[in-house]
Amino acid sequence: MTETLQLPYLEPWDWQQFHRHFALRLLPGVERLEPDGYSRTLRLGPASGWLSVRTLADRPALELTLSNSLQQATQTLVSQVRKMFDLDADPHAIAAHFTPDPALGPLIAAQPGLRLPAAYDPFEQAVRAVVGQQVTVKAAVTITRRLVERLGEPLQDAPAGLELLFPTAQAIADDPLENIGMPAKRAQALRRLAAAVAEGALQLHVEDGADVLVEQLCELPGIGPWTAEYIALRGFGVADAFPAADLGLLKAPLWGDGGIAAKALAARAEAWRPWRAYAAIHIWDNYAKGTKGG
Repeated sequence: MTETLQLPYLEPWDWQQFHRHFALRLLPGVERLEPDGYSRTLRLGPASGWLSVRTLADRPALELTLSNSLQQATQTLVSQVRKMFDLDADPHAIAAHFTPDPALGPLIAAQPGLRLPAAYDPFEQAVRAVVGQQVTVKAAVTITRRLVERLGEPLQDAPAGLELLFPTAQAIADDPLENIGMPAKRAQALRRLAAAVAEGALQLHVEDGADVLVEQLCELPGIGPWTAEYIALRGFGVADAFPAADLGLLKAPLWGDGGIAAKALAARAEAWRPWRAYAAIHIWDNYAKGTKGG
């Protein structure tokens, strides 16, 4: 038996934004994407299983289905899924906050439904962020797929397309990560991150504030401010995280042909607190549209 729940949200909310997000980053075996839904495998303490969400055409809510193995943890998973799909945001308050900004105000007014997609598992997102340093999203997904194929564990009694669990921190720390498509230094950085998580030296949470996590991440070799801020933004849905040195943010068409310098962007972003991550989402969207147009 499976359990099905409805998770309401404030409109506007744009399923197509999430569909595009997952389509770009999909890990076959771990994740499955359909026109109106998304499913993935997961671990929760000693338990493992899967969750599935589906959009509902007749009401502003997501339908969440959990595998039988996870029904002891319904409350935790509802909270995680609400974070993944940013269901607790107030789009009207966010849009109003940005209205005075001459660059961002019009972008957000045009697409007030854009939200902040976050990962189910912060460790998985941290791995993706390290793998994604200085490569395209497509290249990063290819390498992460190899990691999953090499080190992922099978999920028993899984639906089609959901046969693998993302590798554990210990599995990644213990593997030499050779012939996987990463430079040796980056592979070493990934193993050190995984070892720190596996040993408990690094606790991936934002209970003490995102700044504390960013600081701890930056102490690890091979992890700089961009990676750390990106992990806070995508791994935890931190509304004020802002990777100011991100190329897409600096080269977005809204800044004109020359783009903007990271220092200037960081200074400008001060006015966007406490919702700088939403600014990033809209600027990335502007960059993606400009790239397609070019």
